[in-house]
Amino acid sequence: MPNFSSRGLNMPESPIRKLAPYAVKAKEKGLKVFHLNIGQPDIKSPQTAINVLKNIDLDIFAYTPSEGNFDYRNTLKEYYHSLGFEDLTRDNFIITNGGSEALSFTLSCLCDHGDEIIVPEPFYANYYSFAESIGVNIIPVVSTIDTGFSLPNIDKFNELITPKTRAILITNPSNPTGYLYSKEELQKLAEIVIKNDIFLISDEVYREYVYDGLTFHSILEFPELKENVIVVDSESKRYSLCGIRSGFLVTRNKKFLDIALKFAQARLSPSLVGQIIANAAHYEPKSYIENVRKEYEERRDLLIKLLNEIPGVICPKPKGAFYCTVELPVENAEDFCLWMLKEFEYENGTVMLTPAQGFYSNQELGKKQVRLAYVINKEDITQSIKIIKKGLEKYNSNR
Repeated sequence: MPNFSSRGLNMPESPIRKLAPYAVKAKEKGLKVFHLNIGQPDIKSPQTAINVLKNIDLDIFAYTPSEGNFDYRNTLKEYYHSLGFEDLTRDNFIITNGGSEALSFTLSCLCDHGDEIIVPEPFYANYYSFAESIGVNIIPVVSTIDTGFSLPNIDKFNELITPKTRAILITNPSNPTGYLYSKEELQKLAEIVIKNDIFLISDEVYREYVYDGLTFHSILEFPELKENVIVVDSESKRYSLCGIRSGFLVTRNKKFLDIALKFAQARLSPSLVGQIIANAAHYEPKSYIENVRKEYEERRDLLIKLLNEIPGVICPKPKGAFYCTVELPVENAEDFCLWMLKEFEYENGTVMLTPAQGFYSNQELGKKQVRLAYVINKEDITQSIKIIKKGLEKYNSNR
């Protein structure tokens, strides 16, 4: 057998998708599987995006500029102007194939093999995959469920900075916890970044989905961070367009943009069709986002209420995004998730959950936890939690 790279062998499986084959088997048995495992919204994509796709009239589906189409980058400029960042031009944007490529480009631009990125955990599982693929070490700052996953004392960040530290990476609002960073917390992070002359990378793909009348604050708001800030953004969750793979980088750092463009050129171009669809989505009436936000907030309230009524379950109330991280009264959440798909059914259905271990660098910390995505309708949420409750009762009665 020929040899394989250590990089490939060490690449972690996606905790979000690793149980998918068992869900397929459950469906083959005739069960309805409620998918709380993956952030794939059931919300209809904007009609403007659907219409433009149906009416694309091109004789050649050609390459686009490596940095992205003029029209789309101009639309993004206008979108960011509406957020209050009127100094940005289209040249502050590089279009990528999803937010994932944006983050991969960012780490590749900033880090050499053995460099370090500080990341509050639990964190989006693919951060670890992106880092592993280029030999970057993730240094975690642990937040805990008993504090609602709020940031620990800022001294924890200072203690972890070394000559190898290249950036602090946050997701705001958070995937997998739904935690929303306050302006005061971001200010403290900004001070650390300036003091150590490193980058602050902020994944802000869920910025529209903040609840309870709270305000989202972008790291672009801090003028002192002009040269030290990189924002990762995407249309996937904003407009329920996961499959078109349209994301982008935003920064005021000209040197970073020049380097990132070289990586963009190496992969030739972002998706032509994806950019056409994404551009059209921004012309949807603002009521689209407002209505989706209201729907997610109602789903969140229902989900959290039902979960916290189950004995032994701990679920902090997320402030944004559409995820929550939940502690279950089990010793091994992954074993429970697998058992639910392989062995359990209730009223001809079962539930697919994501074990939270993969969102931690120290997987023992997430051993009793799962991540849920409230991207299914309220009726299905109610049935899903009923199934989880019955499943926990039976699972624990057998142990």
